[in-house]
Amino acid sequence: MPRILVTEKLAEKGLEAMRQAGHEVDVRLGLSPEELLEVVPGASALVIRSATKVTAAVLAAGVDLVVVGRAGVGLDNVDVPAATSRGVMVVNAPESNILSAAEHAMALLLAMARNVPQAHAALVAGRWERSKWEGIELSGKTLGILGLGRIGALVAQRAHAFGMRLLAHDPYVSAERARVMGVELVGLEQLVAESDFLTIHLPKTPETAGLVGKELLEKAKPGLRIVNAARGGVLDEQALADAITAGRVGGAALDVFSSEPCTDSPLFSLPQVVVTPHLGASTAEAQDKAGEQIAEQVVLALAGDFVPYAVNLAARGASEAVRPYLGLAERLGRCIAALCEGLPSPVEVTYAGALAGEDTGILTLSLLKGVFAAGAEEPVSYVNAPRLAEERGLEVVESTTATSRNYVSLVTVRGGGHSISGTLAGPGTAVAERIVMIDDHAVDVHVAENLLVVRNDDRPGMVGIVGTALGEANLSILSMAVGQSPVAETALMVLSIDRRVSDEVLEHLRRSDGILGVHRLLADLG
Repeated sequence: MPRILVTEKLAEKGLEAMRQAGHEVDVRLGLSPEELLEVVPGASALVIRSATKVTAAVLAAGVDLVVVGRAGVGLDNVDVPAATSRGVMVVNAPESNILSAAEHAMALLLAMARNVPQAHAALVAGRWERSKWEGIELSGKTLGILGLGRIGALVAQRAHAFGMRLLAHDPYVSAERARVMGVELVGLEQLVAESDFLTIHLPKTPETAGLVGKELLEKAKPGLRIVNAARGGVLDEQALADAITAGRVGGAALDVFSSEPCTDSPLFSLPQVVVTPHLGASTAEAQDKAGEQIAEQVVLALAGDFVPYAVNLAARGASEAVRPYLGLAERLGRCIAALCEGLPSPVEVTYAGALAGEDTGILTLSLLKGVFAAGAEEPVSYVNAPRLAEERGLEVVESTTATSRNYVSLVTVRGGGHSISGTLAGPGTAVAERIVMIDDHAVDVHVAENLLVVRNDDRPGMVGIVGTALGEANLSILSMAVGQSPVAETALMVLSIDRRVSDEVLEHLRRSDGILGVHRLLADLG
């Protein structure tokens, strides 16, 4: 009888579903990391929530593990690459808490607008303070939604019922999709400049960390009130506290924090702030859904059946000729999204050469995984990538051609006014992923973790300008390729950098004479 190790509290319905499937359910709550290493051997499945850390060491100890199940959405506490390398499936419950999270965002919005917690605290302390806690109505106000994924869309529906004007910023949602929801898409600075309320619904990624910070808050409409029930770290809490103290921001309501559990914050002493201890998914309904959904996924995985919410699902059915290109396709998706700074709709992907005679559907799914890697609220898999494309209005057009002049096979992606081509090259086992074209400039560069793409006037001295800017920022150039445009007097540099290039360096380069465009490509899949 396969043993399922459960290390955190799970809804009884979920536990019973796994028992009914004929499995031994071993519930061990409150394990230390050392104790987990002792009990995980022999378990076929490990079911967790947010507290248990499934590290490479845990996965190495769990020699019999078939699946790790996270009863929730995020997977920050699971080493997914290590699980994948060991052939351990990782599953989650992405549908379980979206409604609860959206409703909690609305609860925070209303509580902040009407000062409900502050008035309650005063009254139970014996103070009748009607005039002190005067609030504002939602009707007729503008709500800015930062991130229009599934939770953001649910908040938009509810805010619309309150008679609010809806604006949103989400580079991974098409304007047509937003229009159908009654939402106007705008730029980030316009969003904060016109909104009376701002609600955040973004994942925390290298691109979004600290996004709502000092510089953005200085451009906000005076009196803006901010809600964050998404992820800590997207909002700079110290910058928010300073903006409230200075009177630029009228108030805030937070359910998530940069470091959790959080019991000390500069925001806690401010009377304009409402806080809760990460309660977005803390409803009986969400917990039941998470328990039932993760139990279903684990049972399917142990039975060897198709698992809808496997985030590292193997590319079943990919031919020997196609399989080596899966990672390249995903990286090209990440790169085209970075070049477009959002959704590159429509996306046109062309498979040339030997790939033209293969079933390339799985490569297109890999491409979509890359496109949405930085902009989705949930881990992107081969399974949910098509749904994300449909939800966000991304049109994908595939084509093939047997002609590939210089390469055995070539993958080219176009969209949003940008283009990129990649191939596999090298002898024997030393085959490497290479980018051979960006924005119709011929280049040849190894796909690396941190790439910088600079388009510039084709004249002497441009390499020096870029090199000097990077050197002053203590960034090292590992390699560089330069390509000329076949139709204009421009050139393009692709540089592999030892570390991530900061926003400040990017802006400095963009202001430099002769620089026509700068893009940071994070091609790493880890």
